[in-house]
Amino acid sequence: MKIYDELVARGLIAQVTDEDEIKELINNGKAVFYIGFDPTADSLHVGHFMALCLMKRLQMAGNRPIALLGGGTGMIGDPSGRSDLRKMLTKEDIDHNIACFKKQMSRFIEFGEDKAMMVNNADWLLDLNYVEVLREVGTCFSVNNMLRAECYKQRMEKGLSFLEFNYMIMQSYDFYHLFKEYGCNMQFGGDDQWSNMLGGTELIRKKLGKDAYAMTITLLMNSEGKKMGKTASGAVWLDPEKTSPYEFYQYWRNVGDQDVLKCIRMLTFLPLEEIDAMNDWEGSQLNEAKDILAYELTKLVHGEEEAKKAREASKALFGGGMDSANMPTTVLADEDFTDGKIDILEVLVKTGITKSRGEGRRLVQQGGVSADDKKVSDIGLSFTSEQLKAEPVIIKKGKKIFHKVQA
Repeated sequence: MKIYDELVARGLIAQVTDEDEIKELINNGKAVFYIGFDPTADSLHVGHFMALCLMKRLQMAGNRPIALLGGGTGMIGDPSGRSDLRKMLTKEDIDHNIACFKKQMSRFIEFGEDKAMMVNNADWLLDLNYVEVLREVGTCFSVNNMLRAECYKQRMEKGLSFLEFNYMIMQSYDFYHLFKEYGCNMQFGGDDQWSNMLGGTELIRKKLGKDAYAMTITLLMNSEGKKMGKTASGAVWLDPEKTSPYEFYQYWRNVGDQDVLKCIRMLTFLPLEEIDAMNDWEGSQLNEAKDILAYELTKLVHGEEEAKKAREASKALFGGGMDSANMPTTVLADEDFTDGKIDILEVLVKTGITKSRGEGRRLVQQGGVSADDKKVSDIGLSFTSEQLKAEPVIIKKGKKIFHKVQA
């Protein structure tokens, strides 16, 4: 099976500008393609993970990826999928986040001469002359068409700033620049980027009289139509300091029955024949499929050793053994205690199980918290420093999230 047909079979392709041309390019290893990553945080997350996996698949098929780091576009902020203005980042924040991205990307993509490239759009966007851009690029964009773009529509009621309105032009200019400088003939991105990507192909056509292509990846949604990769405490990160390998494993181990095979198909590198054989699995077999999904993705992101540890810890916990060796752990310092004590609500916040004491209070009142397998009913429950130094306590949220607390 050629790579394009495999992408279709895995359910990864959402929209394409010219299917025949794109199929010809990527099936024959002729695509020089880019995916952009705006450094809005100091770690990549599950949404980026899908894009990195696509880059890896295409590179394995002989195509050349360009990882575009948004040092310039990150100064503006992409309005796509947003209901409000993104937090404005300083240049220092952006540079720090880019350094973090580079380290994580190298786990997935092979960079080097005649291999994948990594470039930063700050190198050309920050030096542009505004009046020249208006004259040379602005004339190629219709405001009427831009306002019809899906990425802007949802912002019109609450207000779209002129700052964000420029984002499409900047992303289009990136494609134009990469086409001229590196022969980049294709752009890939999330399905919410479609309008911005079409802007780039049109700019290249109008300025250079040549064709470039775009393809969007299916957004990872669960059976309820919600974006995957989010938990009650926030995003699922690829940085083990922000989301531990165990927590990462548990996220995928707990996906819904209706979503597990879709996730295996879209995200893992298991052969399609092996995945097709799981189509009729049900009941306890779906739990086995979830374990396969969690293990394969944790291995991709954190390595085989961490994946094995996470699997062993999970099996021990759910098997009743309560082996806490590889469980996420929070070590409390002396200053975390008041008069030698810390209450359960503060523990829930410190561990990241809840974002606030108010959320923790509601969780306890709903019977969703256990300490050492005993349901917590008293919001005034507290632990002493001596107690936690002598023996850690295992805090559990519902049936799925375990966290060890010690001093």
